[in-house]
Amino acid sequence: MAEKDVHQSSNAYEVNPESGSDEAHNTEYNLASSHDQLHRGLKSRHIQFLALGGTIGTGLFIGSGAILARNGPAPLFMGYCFMMLIVWVMMNILAEMVTYLPMRGITIPYFTGRFVDPSLAFACGWNYWYAYTMLLGAESVAAGIVVDYWQPPVNIGLWIAIVLIIILLLNIFAVSFFGEAEFWFASIKLIALCGLLILAVVIFFGGGPNQHHVRGFHYWKDPGAFIEFKAEGATGRFLSFWAAFISGGFAFITAPELVAISAGETVAPRRNIPKAARRFIYRLAFFYALGSLMIGILVPSNDKKLLGASNASASPFVIGIQNVGIPVLNHIINACILTSAWSAGNSFLYSGSRVLYSMALNNQAPKWFGITNKRGVPWVAVLFTWAFGCLAFLNVSNSGAVVFNWFVNISTISGFIAWIVVMITYIRFRKAMEFNNMLDVLPYKTPLQPYATWVVLVVITILTLTNGFALFIHGNWNTQSFIAAYITLPIFFALYLGHKLWYRTSWYIPIPSVDVMTGKREMDELEAMDVPPVPKNWVEKVWFWIA
Repeated sequence: MAEKDVHQSSNAYEVNPESGSDEAHNTEYNLASSHDQLHRGLKSRHIQFLALGGTIGTGLFIGSGAILARNGPAPLFMGYCFMMLIVWVMMNILAEMVTYLPMRGITIPYFTGRFVDPSLAFACGWNYWYAYTMLLGAESVAAGIVVDYWQPPVNIGLWIAIVLIIILLLNIFAVSFFGEAEFWFASIKLIALCGLLILAVVIFFGGGPNQHHVRGFHYWKDPGAFIEFKAEGATGRFLSFWAAFISGGFAFITAPELVAISAGETVAPRRNIPKAARRFIYRLAFFYALGSLMIGILVPSNDKKLLGASNASASPFVIGIQNVGIPVLNHIINACILTSAWSAGNSFLYSGSRVLYSMALNNQAPKWFGITNKRGVPWVAVLFTWAFGCLAFLNVSNSGAVVFNWFVNISTISGFIAWIVVMITYIRFRKAMEFNNMLDVLPYKTPLQPYATWVVLVVITILTLTNGFALFIHGNWNTQSFIAAYITLPIFFALYLGHKLWYRTSWYIPIPSVDVMTGKREMDELEAMDVPPVPKNWVEKVWFWIA
């Protein structure tokens, strides 16, 4: 019985495209039957903006305020810059794998089960789904925090409900609807962020209505660049940076995966996925490095309106505009930040539902999560994932800052665990490609590999273990915070070990047995059929470069 189960579990990831089955003769290798297929409805511009739009969300617009209030502007800037480098490595290794095999229905757990171990894939898949549901809740709570800035006369629960319903409607119809919505959502927040960066330069040089001198880096001097955290002197400053580094992860976690998950629904994936991956780091550097630097210029770390500084909370960008006396603009930017929360929530529901869909195809979740409608949308998985996003209604009986912090802690640790699994998967994938002398056939290769992956693996493991380090300093114990910081670890190991004991799988798939061929021929054929668009004039050249 056990041997039979093991065989079934392993075969979920092993289909021979050279066999005589109907699937082998399809133009494109798929993971699902023909009536439960996802559709390739995402164009290049959708992927470009999904890559960046999914990264720029409430972590930058709202969560950064909490880091500023707790740690100061220098740790905020440094934490985001270091985390940005980690995300660059994550995007690179994900892009290498999914560009090689951009099959319909793929997700990260699919690659984990194929290159590492079915049990690890099972735990990874449910961890991803769990992370995306928590992130959906976090974005919904963030939307409530943004709306609360206007102090409307109705309960915040109504606004959370409106946000969740619109996110559901955008995901339940065709994937092209989701792609278009995400494109315009991302466009709004990118334009708004560009405007904010320009405004920050103006305020830096004293151009605000209430300013009478050049501000420069005044707030880095008074109240100071660092807020010592849980200790004094150099130790306190280092702990402040480390706390900001950990918290900065919330702004980035699962962002690279958005592109990887969408590969199976992307037009010309071997052309468009590398295009998005190559430009990802430059756009991150522009928006996150400059954005976090400007926040420390706009707002002092002791401003009482920052998230977590008091019961009142708002985006540091909005506070900065309000403090220099610019009328109306603070409300416009607040509205743009609201669309940002909507956009990120939209992306997370999409990703969570696709993870569940792929797991259903690989016998890692109930089969009915693999059901799609006539437009190729896995509607059962969408509804199930969306239902858990309703945890955002916890905000009705608690303060927005408290509930948002719960979601941040839970989703951040889940994201770190997911990244550890991704790196293990990539290392195994690369070893298998080397074993088969196939590294030279990879359609997309990235620099510094595999050394960068090993370095980041060590760093992320340390970040995961020290996620709640402040709780262990004398006088700082808080049971609720401890649970939020570490509950994901025992859940993940319970899923992993439970699956391994039930199916009695081996600890890992031997490198000679790792399948690096299934689907390759079909993906090569799909690439051969791709006809890249040729720009007719300089306007199209610029547009094709952007999107």
